Amino acid sequence: MKGFNLSQWALEHRAFTGFLITLVLLGGLFAYFRLEQREDPEFTFRLMVVKTLYPGATAREVEEQLTDRLEKKLQELPDLDYLRSYSKPGESLIFVVPREDTSPEEVADIWYQVRKKVGDIRMTLPQGVIGPFFNDEFGDTYSLIYAFSGEDFDYARLKDRVEAVRQQILRVKDVEKADLIGAQEEKIYIEFSDKKMARLGLDATEVAAALQTQNAMAPAGAVNTGAGDLPVRITGTFDSVENVANLTVRIGGRTFRVSDFAEVRRGYVDPPEFRMRFNGKDVIGLGIAMNRKGDVLALGKAVDATLGRIERELPIGITVEKVADQAQVVRRSIGEFKRTFFEALAAVLLVSFLSLGIRAGAVVALTVPLVLAATLLGMLVAGIALHRISLGALILALGLLVDDAMIAIEMMARKLEEGWDRLQAATFAYRATAFPMLTGTLITIAGFLPVGLARSQAGEYTQAIFQVVGLSLVSSWFGAVIFTPYLGFLALRPKGAGSAHEIYDTPFYDRLRGWVAACVEHRGKVILATVALFVVGIATLSRVPEQFFPLSNRPEVVIDLWLPEGSSFAQTEAAAKRMESVLAHDPDVLSYATYIGGGSPRFFLLIVQQLANANLAEFVVMTGDNGARERVMRRIREALAADFPEVRGRAMRLNVGPPMDYPVVFRVFGEDPGVVRGIADRVAAVVRANPHTVDVNDDWHERIPSLRLALDQDKARALGVSTASLARALQAHYSGLTVGQLRESNKLIDIVWRAQTRLRTDPAGLPDLAVPTGSGLPVPLSQLVRFETVFEDGVRWRRNRFPAISVRADVTDGMLAPDVAAEIEPALKPIIDELPPGYFVETGAAREDAWTAQKSILVWIPLVLVATLLLLMMQLQNLSRTFLVFVTAPLGVIGAAFALLLFRAPFGFVALLGIIALAGMIMRNSVILVDQIEQDEKAGLDTRRAIVESTVRRFRPIMLTAAAAILAMIPLSTNDFFAPQAIAIMGGLTVATLLTVFFLPALYAAWFKVERREGAA
Repeated sequence: MKGFNLSQWALEHRAFTGFLITLVLLGGLFAYFRLEQREDPEFTFRLMVVKTLYPGATAREVEEQLTDRLEKKLQELPDLDYLRSYSKPGESLIFVVPREDTSPEEVADIWYQVRKKVGDIRMTLPQGVIGPFFNDEFGDTYSLIYAFSGEDFDYARLKDRVEAVRQQILRVKDVEKADLIGAQEEKIYIEFSDKKMARLGLDATEVAAALQTQNAMAPAGAVNTGAGDLPVRITGTFDSVENVANLTVRIGGRTFRVSDFAEVRRGYVDPPEFRMRFNGKDVIGLGIAMNRKGDVLALGKAVDATLGRIERELPIGITVEKVADQAQVVRRSIGEFKRTFFEALAAVLLVSFLSLGIRAGAVVALTVPLVLAATLLGMLVAGIALHRISLGALILALGLLVDDAMIAIEMMARKLEEGWDRLQAATFAYRATAFPMLTGTLITIAGFLPVGLARSQAGEYTQAIFQVVGLSLVSSWFGAVIFTPYLGFLALRPKGAGSAHEIYDTPFYDRLRGWVAACVEHRGKVILATVALFVVGIATLSRVPEQFFPLSNRPEVVIDLWLPEGSSFAQTEAAAKRMESVLAHDPDVLSYATYIGGGSPRFFLLIVQQLANANLAEFVVMTGDNGARERVMRRIREALAADFPEVRGRAMRLNVGPPMDYPVVFRVFGEDPGVVRGIADRVAAVVRANPHTVDVNDDWHERIPSLRLALDQDKARALGVSTASLARALQAHYSGLTVGQLRESNKLIDIVWRAQTRLRTDPAGLPDLAVPTGSGLPVPLSQLVRFETVFEDGVRWRRNRFPAISVRADVTDGMLAPDVAAEIEPALKPIIDELPPGYFVETGAAREDAWTAQKSILVWIPLVLVATLLLLMMQLQNLSRTFLVFVTAPLGVIGAAFALLLFRAPFGFVALLGIIALAGMIMRNSVILVDQIEQDEKAGLDTRRAIVESTVRRFRPIMLTAAAAILAMIPLSTNDFFAPQAIAIMGGLTVATLLTVFFLPALYAAWFKVERREGAA
């Protein structure tokens, strides 16, 4: 590079350069302690749930009258990917999913559009509909969850204590919100006997109306006086259970106290809707969420300190236990990454010291912390936190960021060996290689560009790889042209004058020269062998098992117990307690949290959060380590198979990457639910026949029994009974009617009018239920209706308004979901070929998501190609040399494929990133070698000799930088998330480096038709 020499300027201003080094180091230290620390990067959940209640409607009525109406309007949304919904008796739930390429900034506007469009048709929904309600806060993750329990403390008293604790916790810095989990709402129950009411001649509906009017909160006006307004207040509203029991009601000219015909008691919502237990005890959980700018480690310490003070003030008998601690997970995760980082750093420094010597190796060793400090400072400015992805990217970059420094110091050392003075030697690398190094650095960064631009959930999750690698490589170039010459000037000493030729006239270099010359002479054979090797590599890559994202190394086990559709909460709770007894006797289980009636709150960003279902119990089991986790999973699966025949149970590890419920899914959808069911059954049979699938099921569960009352309309009208009045009477009898609220301090406690427990739970008593008539005399229900037991859908699923059934399966241990799905697809082809028009079978889950993620990466490959060609042309100023370097880019596939297959590492999203990044690393070495050949040609060497001598001179730096990158990957190859990427880079770079030394000279000679020596074959 002619003109301005940045290295020379740095050495001429050594005081400023030294000050800059100190400033960068201090800035890096400051950044390290200020950077946010979290387990996973920020991640936008592209999912909104629209929930609407339609009491009294069957699943089919909900679907036809409510869900379809809402879905039809929501299909007008911009950037909509798909709608998925289910309809249950009395409930509609619609999942709105935007397109994968929707940016996080655009998602909020889509949620606004959902609310707006639903609001536009709210008035057209059926009468009696409650809602719709919207939930778009699926990404909120609790950093800490605590369980509060207390001997001799009922739910109400315990809740008061936990509420007080919550208020204190909200004062802690960086706490965004704190929620109670599993608290049971209080109720006042007025429970009657219909027979007693009949004997007294009372109508339950009239009594309920009387109670409602008694407790109404209504303004009584104000007296306007000259001195001011005097508000008028009326007493008489309920403020205690005794008030309710002693209330006098006048019905039909007679006066009664409520206690004369009903029992009044205070209790909790019955049946419960959701309950939390911890280690076999009923508890109330407190979930603490951190704001986006917080540091989870600092939050953990602050909350622990605050809770420690609070616990000392809690009444005796209340116990506080930690259920989930993300701070501890992050501390352990960052500790593991630090250990991996220092192992990688040691490997890089070992290469430096062994190959360059103590002094030159020390220069590289001192350059590394400077570059890392600059990178951390850039991360702080860019708002990139320390988490799983950024820390892995730092380790990934570690093997690359020393390349420029090693090239610069190796050239300086070589010039000192040739007798140059320190200033000339220190500034020569800038003149000779600064621009080629910069081009190579930018080409390497361009290799990571697709992950930075990928518009998908997977791309958003991993984009820090591009950001951190880009920052570190740019910093490494500046470090190589400013800090390395400065440190080299101070550390290295001139040596006796020697010839440049003498340095490379050793037996090793003579042999290397002969090998390179042989490759140039036998160029056709070398090129043909390389092409054949590349074809074999592509074929090998197709045999590598596929995986979307790896499993997490966290020690938790998640257990789902699904009872048959229509099961009661009590049945689910009984099954959950049986599982608790299994876990309580397992020596590898440290603790377990039980969630009955729904899934676990989000304690880990990437879990699949289950919604409220009375037939679901979910457990989060904490084990000691990964070995204990596997043992616990095995024992749980054995227990599920042997002792829980009525339950569909799953024991799962946590996943890394965008959340996914089942790893293997085939969707069947079309116009007619009956036809869809028939196709789904055939698909399920094929999936079940595969030896690598387990727990094959579908989401359109078994039909549930219901009691249909066929009302004799003529007789009912004659008696003054309407369908609505009969429904209200039955509702009041069995489920209860809310007739008011008891206002107690800041609490609003519903007052529920319903029949006594023994009357509500005995179906045999239904025919004798007393139904009030227009005459005031009740008649038995059996005189008005005919009883029929029918079966109806417990749930009806749809996708984009088509009836849809998802056939789902887990895979056996050791198998990867995309591979299993690929095995099943050919067996499904006969079914797909026979499908009637308008019916479809699609592959979902891991295989679909993997392709979506890979597509979001591959779509940017043309941009990478253009950017790479532009950089090469800027450097080489020659189209032929540009394409020559460019064709070396795919060589990394050869070694990557063999390495992935050898180490049984899966090919997925992360491995794909590694292979794409390899292209930049390979071209970086190629461009420096080709540029060196061109310089030697300009210096007067003939092309053939320039090829051989340039390769010999560039051999050492090429091998040193490759060795540093490969050895730095070794510690990362044991990481659960980055292992496939590290293994792909190790294998690809090993083979590609050798091909750079031997194949590239042969290709150059063939490309430019270099003449062979006389007599050469």
